[in-house]
Amino acid sequence: MKGTVYKSTGSWYTVKSKEGVFYECRIKGKFRLKGIKSTNPIAVGDVVTFDEDLSAEAQGVITDIQDRKNYIIRKSVNLSKQTHIIAANLDQVFLIVTLNNPTTFTSFIDRFLVTAEAYHIPAILLFNKIDTYTTEELNEIRYLASLYREVGYQCLGISAITGKNVDQVKEMMLGKTSMFSGHSGVGKSTLVNAIEPKLDLKTKNISSQHLQGQHTTTFAEMFDLEIDAKIIDTPGIKGFGIVDMEKEEIGDYFPEFFKLKGECKFNNCLHIDEPQCAVKDALDQDKVAWSRYKSYVQMIKGEEENYRTDIYGEK
Repeated sequence: MKGTVYKSTGSWYTVKSKEGVFYECRIKGKFRLKGIKSTNPIAVGDVVTFDEDLSAEAQGVITDIQDRKNYIIRKSVNLSKQTHIIAANLDQVFLIVTLNNPTTFTSFIDRFLVTAEAYHIPAILLFNKIDTYTTEELNEIRYLASLYREVGYQCLGISAITGKNVDQVKEMMLGKTSMFSGHSGVGKSTLVNAIEPKLDLKTKNISSQHLQGQHTTTFAEMFDLEIDAKIIDTPGIKGFGIVDMEKEEIGDYFPEFFKLKGECKFNNCLHIDEPQCAVKDALDQDKVAWSRYKSYVQMIKGEEENYRTDIYGEK
């Protein structure tokens, strides 16, 4: 039998068959021997083959994974040598960004976007909680949105609480499988509830002590919506370590750098110390955002995200 993984808890997988029946499946041990370094060899969105387990009602054993169209992957937080596949076979990803409560830093945004670029997944930035910002903060949001629009990304200011522009998000989701991601507390579950109130996902307030989100989504899970769309709600993630990228290719996943690459003196220019570098020239002329370049240098040097920067990426 074939089906799609709708939920993964690490040991059990909820699989929806082509007939629309849900099965609670376990995994055959051989998947652990395939050289998959990921903490989760099977992810939500995977198409799998499974055998029905006659010993229990609506249960099965997954025997094979179909080739993935794409996936979003990051380094595991506590297991630096291992990786975590967040979701597979996506049509698009929405990264939910908040200026504060909690702050989404540009280094996090850029790492997420680079990964989406590497796996050819269209990414859209949703700037949430715009009903809570001051005039000055809204100007910062406009600055950030214009920065990423100039690069080529679609950006939208929304409020999951008031419903502002939620209909536009719905339109972008029609007929597609979309993943929602971002830090804990940015309003992913609230937004999903605004799109499909019947789901009634759990939400929590921001921790006043640390101004950080509290985890409400424990495992990634896919839902079928009434608007002919699928949504994957994911647990909040703190950091986003990039995976399996050579230094020479990282710049190709910054669209504005890639456009300039042909103008550099050297074909293998890393845009760091090389002479006659078109990217550095553009940087000096303010045609490339400093925050983006700083994120790039961090990735090239293998550094972790810098949480001590403000929303513009400045010290």
